[in-house]
Amino acid sequence: MGRLDQDILFRKAEGIELLVMDVDGILTDGRIVYDSRGEQIQSFHVRDGFGIHLLHKAGVKTAVLSARCSNALAVRCNELGITHVMQGHSRKLQGYEGLLSLFGLMDSQVAYMGDDWLDIPVLSRVGFAVTVPDAASQVKDYCHHVTVSAGGAGAVREVCELILKAKNCWHVFFNEFIEGSLEEGHANLPEAD
Repeated sequence: MGRLDQDILFRKAEGIELLVMDVDGILTDGRIVYDSRGEQIQSFHVRDGFGIHLLHKAGVKTAVLSARCSNALAVRCNELGITHVMQGHSRKLQGYEGLLSLFGLMDSQVAYMGDDWLDIPVLSRVGFAVTVPDAASQVKDYCHHVTVSAGGAGAVREVCELILKAKNCWHVFFNEFIEGSLEEGHANLPEAD
């Protein structure tokens, strides 16, 4: 597919109404860690969470589409207000088509972030296909954009900001945040640390 120049990239991002994310390697760094009881531990980046919050504020919907199942993911998505969490979908294209039908959207209105072969069928369809620098090399051939940040280290936030900038609302939210945080502090802000 090849990477796009900034103007084309912004035009694609401007029409996005839904951001769908893979989990392992996108919302996390891709490592799977188990505690002594065999329970899976996942680590999520706080900046990604705030980016998702800002997308929701702009009216952009979010969803998660993962081949694996995780209680930690369910908890994190609940915290972030991601209500469409599709776990255990190794045939991701079927899950994706279900989301299109549910939201009444066209491929061109959807961005998808994925990093491995299971993601290619969806990346091939969406209007804005994104991956991370350490994705499986073949995946990059199906993407419009490769983030600077790695999965689990702010890649989702980077894409959220790109979409918000393309929609001309990033600077509005930033100014509101600065004015509000100077007046009220950070106490009521989601994901504030």
